[in-house]
Amino acid sequence: MKRSILLITAMLIFSIFAAGCSAKSSSGGKKEEITVYTAIEDNQIPAYMDAFEKAYPNIKVSLVRDSTGIIAAKLLAEKDNPVADIVWGQGITSLMPLDEAGLLEPYNPKNIDQIMPDFKDKANPVHWVGMDGYMATFAVNTVELKKKGLPVPKSYQDLLEPKYKGLISMPNPASSGTGFLTVSAFLQLMGEDQGWEYMDKLHQNIGIYTHSGSKPAKQAGEGEFPIGISFDYPSFKEKESGAPIEVVFPKEGSGWEMEATALIKKTKIKKAAKTFMDFVTTKEFLELVNKNFAVVSEDLGNPLPEGYPQDLLTKQLIKNDFQWAGKQREAIVGEWTKRFDSKSEPKEE
Repeated sequence: MKRSILLITAMLIFSIFAAGCSAKSSSGGKKEEITVYTAIEDNQIPAYMDAFEKAYPNIKVSLVRDSTGIIAAKLLAEKDNPVADIVWGQGITSLMPLDEAGLLEPYNPKNIDQIMPDFKDKANPVHWVGMDGYMATFAVNTVELKKKGLPVPKSYQDLLEPKYKGLISMPNPASSGTGFLTVSAFLQLMGEDQGWEYMDKLHQNIGIYTHSGSKPAKQAGEGEFPIGISFDYPSFKEKESGAPIEVVFPKEGSGWEMEATALIKKTKIKKAAKTFMDFVTTKEFLELVNKNFAVVSEDLGNPLPEGYPQDLLTKQLIKNDFQWAGKQREAIVGEWTKRFDSKSEPKEE
């Protein structure tokens, strides 16, 4: 009898000890790792990732960062054996073709109801969810133009003036989301035939096409090419840094894009990947995004930053047909490359 009691007691002690070890292992054991492909600007990522890591210290995120076009090409190339768990902050018009190709996994993040209708997929569950909108601007170096006795261009038509020959840089739409939103805007604002005619004329004044959407703003800040067709975030950043930059919203209206996030379809969808999707739709995360972008996917009640037109949402942003742009993307990029790629900067190896 005593031996039985001792045996039962020993077994109970062992069970309690084992349970304690198991709990300790699950709370402080090996981190679950996810691979995230992103086109988000390098200088924005640290603050975003710091917030995620503080909220979820047991999830390790391996980031692969590149421009929009390269991320899309990489995901398509890996279609049959996907590496990424998530594509984060990808331009929506390059994300839609990936969805058409069956690469995206439907999932409703926990905060999906707080996201404005224009910033999320119409399917239920959604295939993608937006985080912000960014728009075309000119970053113009006023000191360099003054040296040349030239005025600040205020419209797309102004950029065709012969006096700006060789002074303009613009992103390549094959590799840059900003480049594509700009070309898409030309075609939507002017009509396809007139849009291509316009770009033929603009090409005469272009000094270089860059593979990064932010680079033309940086080049303008440095005076290398004093007029940079870029987007709002880097244009204002150059101005804030002390560069003699005037940020111009073109009179005809600004083409715009949405940065969106989606799960990649895989045999096994990691719980940590869904957690990441949940996080990037939270108010806390979008408050961080709102420090960089005037327009985010949840109405946070914040005023537009200084320098933005007050009619930004009602007039300045063009009526953008994302579905059309997504479906036409390959054809548009192919035509643009055939016509204008001769002035593109070399691709990095």
